[in-house]
Amino acid sequence: MGMLCAVSFNRYGRLYYLDPGELRPQVGDRVLVPTDDGPEVAECVWAAQWVTEDTDGFPKLAGLAQEDDLRRDELLRRCKAEAKVAAKRLIREHGLPMKVVAIDHVLGAPETGSDRTTVYFTAPHRVDFRSLVRDLGATLRCRVELRQLSARDSARVQGGIGSCGRDLCCATFLNDFEPVTIRMAKDQDLPLNPLRISGACGRLMCCLKYEHPLYQRFQESAPTIGSRVSTPEGDGKVVGHSVPRDSVTVRLDADGSRCSCSRASVCAPRQAHDQHYPS
Repeated sequence: MGMLCAVSFNRYGRLYYLDPGELRPQVGDRVLVPTDDGPEVAECVWAAQWVTEDTDGFPKLAGLAQEDDLRRDELLRRCKAEAKVAAKRLIREHGLPMKVVAIDHVLGAPETGSDRTTVYFTAPHRVDFRSLVRDLGATLRCRVELRQLSARDSARVQGGIGSCGRDLCCATFLNDFEPVTIRMAKDQDLPLNPLRISGACGRLMCCLKYEHPLYQRFQESAPTIGSRVSTPEGDGKVVGHSVPRDSVTVRLDADGSRCSCSRASVCAPRQAHDQHYPS
């Protein structure tokens, strides 16, 4: 058991959980997060709280951001904005089929001045950008790297709103992309319309993967559509499933009306158990 807080480098961006140590940052405080390139400024979006999980493996906050840290962060943001404008302009001049997704800029030590800019982009195919890198390096006066992102990585970096009305899962809490298949959409009785089951990245929605086990467990014990069942309201035929409600829709033989029954009430093993062990 320990304490954790959540921070974000961008507004509505992905959350990172850290051990606050002796610090007690509040929502809105600017804190220093340790990274491979040194401490970076982030905003606390979830104040330090006690949690039941083991917090030994979480990184610790490097401290609260001071005035020098905030000025350095503002300089970084300005350098990123300038690099993005320059990259877009040079891409147009070179006529390359590339789209700039994000910019990462690392300030070097003052004595060496070895700044590094990384340009993340998407493209329909492999692009020869050697001349672009040379011109970008001359324009920005620093070392430049270009990295091509997949469609899913691009959605994670840019963020957005999903069809559910919430922030994209990949941009908020998902750590890894797991394979998603069309079979998962079929098992969930979803229309096989790409516009309905695709996310902002154009690929199958990630939520199909982590909701799939719920549908599998339901189908293992629920009566299939078309099967005959006995309900508290009478005998009938199963005509539909509602997995989120854990219920089935039954058309009654008596008057043809439909009723919604819990899965347990029409499950044959459960009915046999109730008959053998009456309450």
